[in-house]
Amino acid sequence: MESIEAYLERKYREIGLINDSLREPRQLSRPRSVEEVIAAKFQLTAALRADHELQDWNATETAWSAAARPKSGQFVFRYDYQRADLHVSGPSFYGLECDRARETIYTSSGMAAISALLLASLPIFARADVLALPGSYGETLELVERFVPNRQIVSLALPLPDSLGRGDAPRIFLLDSCVSARAFESVLHCDGSALDLLMFDTTCFSGSSGRIRRVLRWARRYRIPTVLVRSHNKLDTLGSEYGRLGSAVFVDWQEARADSNPSVLERLAEETRNAVRLLGSAALPAHFPPYVGSKKYWALTRGRIAAILCNSRFATRRFARELPILAAELHFVHGLYVTLRSRRPLDEVDARRVAEAMSGELRKTYPIRHAGSFGFDFAATEWFHDATSEQYSVRVAVPDLPTALWNDLVTAIGKWWVQNNR
Repeated sequence: MESIEAYLERKYREIGLINDSLREPRQLSRPRSVEEVIAAKFQLTAALRADHELQDWNATETAWSAAARPKSGQFVFRYDYQRADLHVSGPSFYGLECDRARETIYTSSGMAAISALLLASLPIFARADVLALPGSYGETLELVERFVPNRQIVSLALPLPDSLGRGDAPRIFLLDSCVSARAFESVLHCDGSALDLLMFDTTCFSGSSGRIRRVLRWARRYRIPTVLVRSHNKLDTLGSEYGRLGSAVFVDWQEARADSNPSVLERLAEETRNAVRLLGSAALPAHFPPYVGSKKYWALTRGRIAAILCNSRFATRRFARELPILAAELHFVHGLYVTLRSRRPLDEVDARRVAEAMSGELRKTYPIRHAGSFGFDFAATEWFHDATSEQYSVRVAVPDLPTALWNDLVTAIGKWWVQNNR
């Protein structure tokens, strides 16, 4: 149980890390409240972005200045016209050792990385089945259905079979970090030797998560070509929404070939670079958080995620006990949010309205906002669509807050939900 004093001291170190990245760091005072923490973090983030523009004013989109050497902390960038050939050198966003990671391609968002990767797979697999677990991210499935030809979505049912066996077409397995804990665990007990490609969306896991390591060990056991795709604005920016950034990391378990024929993953990486170039979805150098990569950063990130997961376990137990009928999903594998259902069916407009109404009333007393993301220093509510059941609910994203304050907020959320669902 983290006291308010310990929380404020930890947040003071987070704010200090961001402040130290400024060209002229400010004089900081220790925050005295959660609201001061939130305000300071977003103000310093805005100052960092302004700093980048002032420092790299000559690193234009057309790269006309030979003197331009754009940087952001440990990240160094090289590019020509419109960043179509953006090359990034710097630390990994994944706090794990993986000697098989061949290449990282950065994009302007997580969905841009997924879009480029799926389109890049077309020249390599003329047709393919995309295997998806219940609860997979709805927009990824929508993307496949609407814009990626010759791709058939195969919705897997639980419990999974012992083997993800072969089909009539190559098999691309979409493993999403927003599925339930039960679905995720079932994958790691399956034989994946028949899979042709693993697309692992790690967005909801911390970069150093043990679950990412477990999936990589599973993929290595069956020699599945693997691509880690990620949106970095959720968990990799200390809850400050630094900027839209995505990536695709290509992990090849095969030994280097003696001949000159490229592997499937090498071809896929090349086609993904082409897709990013032609879609105009290259990353912006200004969106790379300059504080990423240091030991202090990793220690603070792990502390944040640990606090969120601790708070999540409390919320899960409380809602399971007090809202057994109104709880939609409490056991997502990431542990970052829960979903609550209404007694009457909701559509997107209704769910959005309810999320806004609840946060609007409770924020008079507690740090809670109506916001469409997660990993903040405040609780965030938003509508949620389950692409498997086609049902809408309200998502409550668990924040990094002191234990006692979060416990009080969970109680208030439960009371509000019961009162408004009689």
